[in-house]
Amino acid sequence: MSRPIGTVLAALTLLAVGGGTGTTAAGATTSTCPSVDGQWAAPGPFAVSSASNGRGTTVFRPTWGPRAAPRTRSSCGTTEPAPVSTGTPPLLNHLASHGFIVAAAEGNAGTGGPMLQGLDYLTTENGRAGSAYQGKVDLANVGATGHSFGGGAAVDAGADPRVDTIAPIYPLAFSSGSRVRGPAVFYAGQNDTIVSPSTVRRTYGQATQVPAIYAEQRGADHYGIPGLHGPITAWFRFHLMRDEQARSLYFGPDCGYCSSSYWSAFERNPRAKAVPGL
Repeated sequence: MSRPIGTVLAALTLLAVGGGTGTTAAGATTSTCPSVDGQWAAPGPFAVSSASNGRGTTVFRPTWGPRAAPRTRSSCGTTEPAPVSTGTPPLLNHLASHGFIVAAAEGNAGTGGPMLQGLDYLTTENGRAGSAYQGKVDLANVGATGHSFGGGAAVDAGADPRVDTIAPIYPLAFSSGSRVRGPAVFYAGQNDTIVSPSTVRRTYGQATQVPAIYAEQRGADHYGIPGLHGPITAWFRFHLMRDEQARSLYFGPDCGYCSSSYWSAFERNPRAKAVPGL
């Protein structure tokens, strides 16, 4: 199997230990999983398992027992956003430990097709009788992330109407940010000589139609992904799990990351600035 490099996220429904199911006005399941109290970079409460489907997708997921009861140290709630991914395994395991199911494309294509095939797979399995995923996938909440070519694939996948938010990492994008349909955060590395900050900034600058953020990781080269585990987890917990504790890191007049020394540059376009804080 090729080393995964890019990632797509899709939110999944999971029966909670002692939890119920919440729904939005549109009927989509939303998470009642409690916040991790800002410990975004620490391992989450779920044990993780992974397996290839033999058709180009490896799924990393929280481990659940019979009838979808999660084996977890907390009373986490009813949805698990699922990264459909081609990202590096440590990041994918980290996301799964926080309640996301990750469908990882087994390859390094710079387009969103292989990532979206993972989403197609989860969609089919969600409706297939006897599937381990039957009835567990919340297809109303979908995100995408990925590294390098995979980051470019996430940008491309962001044009699909099923994808609600993206978080590309040092993306080499061949698709314009103007095609993205939902909120986006573009991560760059200050010292990245493979995909320069100016390249990432250009893609960010194209995404004027959505709330978009440019976050340049101080001192990072092209392989600073471990340092982004926390910020990426917070982004998706807010957008896919409705975890309000994560909102104030990125949004509001006093957002936590706006003045943080962790970033050598942190910019928000007018639409992102208009998103309210807590």
